[in-house]
Amino acid sequence: MPTQPKEDRLFETIYLSYFTKMKRFAQEFVISEQDAENIVQDMFTELWEKREMLTDQTIRIAYLFTIIKNKCLNHLRHQMIALETTNKMQEEYSLALRINLDSLEAFDQHIFSDQDIEDLIDRALNSLPPKCKEIFIMNKLEGKKQEQIAAELNISTNTVRNQISIAYKKLRHELKDYLPLCIFLFLGPT
Repeated sequence: MPTQPKEDRLFETIYLSYFTKMKRFAQEFVISEQDAENIVQDMFTELWEKREMLTDQTIRIAYLFTIIKNKCLNHLRHQMIALETTNKMQEEYSLALRINLDSLEAFDQHIFSDQDIEDLIDRALNSLPPKCKEIFIMNKLEGKKQEQIAAELNISTNTVRNQISIAYKKLRHELKDYLPLCIFLFLGPT
């Protein structure tokens, strides 16, 4: 049976002697046992890859703790960024829900007659530049696809898409106090 190289034996000794201690140390800071174990495994994987350079003098417990400390710091920084991002997304979602709720609560369809709604939409549509209005009407009110509009008007599909985007922005601004109408108006084929 061949003998194990000296570096492999040294690595095995270090692994068996310190794995549990390092894991406990890491877990004190990262809390999750699985995360702590992953951090320690990463450290030992890196040591294994550099095992040819290992000597009794290069491996000190302070060196191992420093590596674990730095890996824990990186892990915690990453977790904090992820948590902050999640919280920001939840705040934005909550704000969007609040705006929608407030808008629907304030919107009373009985205030408007059908003619009032038509007038409101006509005024908003008339605020659009002529070509933009034509493209928007063809798409949203006539139900034509962007490719069909592009072919009929002899323009690119990209131009149609841009004009519809411009119309959305302008109509959102014009109808900002009538969010349910905007939603109704903007639903339909694209």
